[in-house]
Amino acid sequence: MREGLLAAVGAYLLWGLFPIYWRLLREVPAMQIMAHRVLWCCLFVFAYLGLREGMAWRREIKPRTLGLLIASALLIGSNWWLYIWAVNAGHIVETSFGYFINPLVSVLLGVVVLRERLNAWQWLAVACAGAGVVYLSWQTGHLPLIALALALSFGGYGLIRKIAVVPAVHGLAVESAVLLLPALALLGWAHGHGQGVFGHSALRTEVLLVVSGLVTALPLVLFAYGARRIPLSLVGILQYLAPTLQLGCGVLLYHEGFSPVQAVGFSLIWAALLIYAADSFWRARRAVAVTVTG
Repeated sequence: MREGLLAAVGAYLLWGLFPIYWRLLREVPAMQIMAHRVLWCCLFVFAYLGLREGMAWRREIKPRTLGLLIASALLIGSNWWLYIWAVNAGHIVETSFGYFINPLVSVLLGVVVLRERLNAWQWLAVACAGAGVVYLSWQTGHLPLIALALALSFGGYGLIRKIAVVPAVHGLAVESAVLLLPALALLGWAHGHGQGVFGHSALRTEVLLVVSGLVTALPLVLFAYGARRIPLSLVGILQYLAPTLQLGCGVLLYHEGFSPVQAVGFSLIWAALLIYAADSFWRARRAVAVTVTG
């Protein structure tokens, strides 16, 4: 379990520190960062699978699963692009908000799509989160669109990956392959119009673009390794580490504003997460106790 915990914590630490990495590339257009992220991620993942399993893993991808992975590729691609753009446009605090509410969006998707049932405490958590979003929207005069788009796209991605029974790395390989052609087309167009960054920038920028593929793939591999070895209730608690670090990056490193209005809205979200996490932990402990006494 110790190795699994370290792997999961490592994944969330990397995700939480992503704003620092993407800010180093703020002079590169978000679409080109996205395209390079897809290109190099695809190469790294296929190299990893090729060395570990050869090409036998492809036989596990059934036609229905492939269709689901195409949909999940479009969702995660949109999520990646929006996140990179938002970070470099100075909206790190709002991106962290999106990932704080993402678990509760997933809960609602489970209720609506998978017909899952919630208990009273879980409904209270959802109501608190909803109140936070409504309060922020009312006080600022507009919906937190970046946060909602990130939460909905990643929540939809998680829903599809739950339905599509495929190992995380295999799924990532298919998703990156689906996005590879559009990525190459975009990079080709940019270079053809004299707007391509790669080959015309400082060495540091080009190295960062190449390593972005590894930065994308590594936390997913660590997460897949860790999630199989630690309790799901612990995974649920650890997932709040990433948006907490993202919020810290935005406020402490890049001096983004954090107004009293945002503090109240975030407090309602944190209350929702605390209620939901406590309920999940209590139910997990109770299930273990029943199993032991039975």
